Amino acid sequence: MTDDLWLASLQTDTPQEGFELAITLSRRGVKYTQPDVEVLKRLRPDYAESADSLTAASQVIAINFQTIAAANNYWRS
Repeated sequence: MTDDLWLASLQTDTPQEGFELAITLSRRGVKYTQPDVEVLKRLRPDYAESADSLTAASQVIAINFQTIAAANNYWRS
C-alpha cells in the first residue's frame, strides 16, 4: 500500500468517466504489481505485440468497468 491514496470511490457521473476509471485501475494494478519502471519498459515490447497479452489487458479493463458500472447502476432502470 502506498500513501498515494487516489481512489476515493467507484462513483462516477457518466459511463465514460467510469470506463476511464477502469483503465486507470488497470494501469495502477500493473504499477503496483511491478513497481520497477525499468522492468516495465523492458517488458513492454514483448506484450505490446502479443495478441494474447493485449486481449488479457482488455479483459482486465472490462472486469474493472463491470465493477464500476455495478457500483453506479449504469444500466439498471
